[in-house]
Amino acid sequence: MPEHEVIPVAHEAAQTSGQLLAEHATTTGAHAAEAAHQSAIHVALAAERIGTFMGIPITNTLLMSWIVMGLLFIFAVVVRSKLSLIPGKFQTFVELLFSYIYDFIETTLEDSKWAKRIFPLLLTLFLFIALANLIEFTPGIGSIKIDHDGHAVPLLRSMNTDLNVTLALTFIVMFAIEFAGIFALGLFKYAGKFINFSSPINFVVGIIELVSELSRFVSFSFRLFGNIFAGEVLIAVVSFFVPYFLPAPLMAFEMFVGIVQGAVFALLTLFFVKMAIAEPHGSEHSH
Repeated sequence: MPEHEVIPVAHEAAQTSGQLLAEHATTTGAHAAEAAHQSAIHVALAAERIGTFMGIPITNTLLMSWIVMGLLFIFAVVVRSKLSLIPGKFQTFVELLFSYIYDFIETTLEDSKWAKRIFPLLLTLFLFIALANLIEFTPGIGSIKIDHDGHAVPLLRSMNTDLNVTLALTFIVMFAIEFAGIFALGLFKYAGKFINFSSPINFVVGIIELVSELSRFVSFSFRLFGNIFAGEVLIAVVSFFVPYFLPAPLMAFEMFVGIVQGAVFALLTLFFVKMAIAEPHGSEHSH
């Protein structure tokens, strides 16, 4: 082959080899980036949408809340079907536990009628929140993923890591508290706790009470959300860096914290109901 033909052929081969190397490097870099992205810690503050129903967005935390409600309903039906006049060991234990809780509520409120009214709400709040926190670490929750709009999102996620859920619970509780105060004292007398023009001191005290009442939205919702979400992030970080030693003890501790958070939520509701149905300051001396 003539020398003037060899040079173009060598040049063309070099270009082809360079293009292949560049494509291989690009492909390798893309796979490495994808692997790094998949192995990195993923923390989503907002709940991920997994679909829609009649135009209503369905999130993984909403689906999880339905599952928790279904489990509680099944538990209630099973327990109800097994009740008997001669209780067994399990029924005796449950009855003693419920009696202790009811007596505590009645002692705190100092009113048996209000204890009967508020007992179902408090117990439901505790069971709903505690059960959701207990099953948070069940295999499959957070690890089973589906494709939604080209993104892999968890099918299930702990419902208390969604601020919308804790805010919804807070609205229910605040409605119950305000309704209890109005029902016990009357609309005008209850409103007098917050708007009182009888004296400058009473007016300032009323404004402070009103601000305190509104701040309960933050104390209720953000406390529960912050504790559960922070625990989930902590376990994700520990599982990423120390996967063989710390996750299991931390999960056990977070399950305990989840039960405590359910109890705290119910206890705060109880104490705020007691404050709502109490007579306004100074009303005892006005008669």
